[in-house]
Amino acid sequence: MRYLYLEKKHLTAFVEHLGKSHKVVVPVKKENLFVFEEFTDAGKMSIDYIPTILPFKKYFSPQHEKLGGFKLGEARMTDLSIEIEPMVIFGAHTCDIDGLECLDHAFHKEPADPYYKKRKKSIVVIGYECMFPCDERTTCVTMDTHVPKAGYDAMITNAGDKYIIHINSGAADDLINGDPIFNNADSGKAKGELHKLRAEKLKKFTVRLKADFKELPEMFKVSYDSHVWEDVGKRCVSCGNCTAVCPTCYCFDVSDDVELDMKAGARTRVWDSCQFDEFAAVAGGENFREERSGRQRHRYYRKFEYPIRKYNKFFCTGCGRCTRTCMAGISLVETINDLAKEWKHD
Repeated sequence: MRYLYLEKKHLTAFVEHLGKSHKVVVPVKKENLFVFEEFTDAGKMSIDYIPTILPFKKYFSPQHEKLGGFKLGEARMTDLSIEIEPMVIFGAHTCDIDGLECLDHAFHKEPADPYYKKRKKSIVVIGYECMFPCDERTTCVTMDTHVPKAGYDAMITNAGDKYIIHINSGAADDLINGDPIFNNADSGKAKGELHKLRAEKLKKFTVRLKADFKELPEMFKVSYDSHVWEDVGKRCVSCGNCTAVCPTCYCFDVSDDVELDMKAGARTRVWDSCQFDEFAAVAGGENFREERSGRQRHRYYRKFEYPIRKYNKFFCTGCGRCTRTCMAGISLVETINDLAKEWKHD
């Protein structure tokens, strides 16, 4: 919609301004890792960071979410309304914003999820564009998520002596609301600056996958019976870490818990994982993905093949979290490259 300039010394003032009307969550360093937490102290905020332990999807789809209550003997749910505190997510990476776009596809598909929709309307996303690769585990360049495209209300880009801010929604425009710390920018000039910055930025990133993202769907079409899955399955311990930290995984379980007086209860939605042994278990003792190799294969196909057919979009954002958190040292880069080597050899 429009562009603004912000002097770097005013970044904290920007966050504090947002906090006057909204709860603001920012990336914070915890030992050698990072998390999203409510903004309380400017000294704790880390605007340059590797991807947080959990993506900010936890604010759109909480790990534990009450869906409603019920009374025994009544055939309807109660307390279906939820109150969402207005929130700003500040400093979101472009890869995680792309993950939010993936969740939009899943949760907005009819029948749309009312809880997700309400949170989406109450949360403003202000992104921060990475100008350097996070580490050797990221594949954002291959997945084309290293630059901002959509899904954000405002985007901050480091332009050396200042920040360039792209205001992309009315919600972000209202939040800034003529604050004097901002300077108006000519759209043409700002776009030109951003184009040059991103051309220079690309030189700093390394393409680590040996298959172009346009080749990935074709590769996965013929890799279902690859020996790579057996090799990966032998190492996997089915801990579910990879799916817990993924910005696009949205599988959940629902539990009904009855109060001690046996008169009422609550229905809760909790995160689940396709890597758990019981995830694909059904009545009669059958399990559609009993082997760990099958569960790992399913996870990769859920990122690179199935969503292409359903949504015409990859559900891997290249953030590298699954590799960082894997207890068995399974690397997405190595797995894809092994598949690519086998595919190109054949």
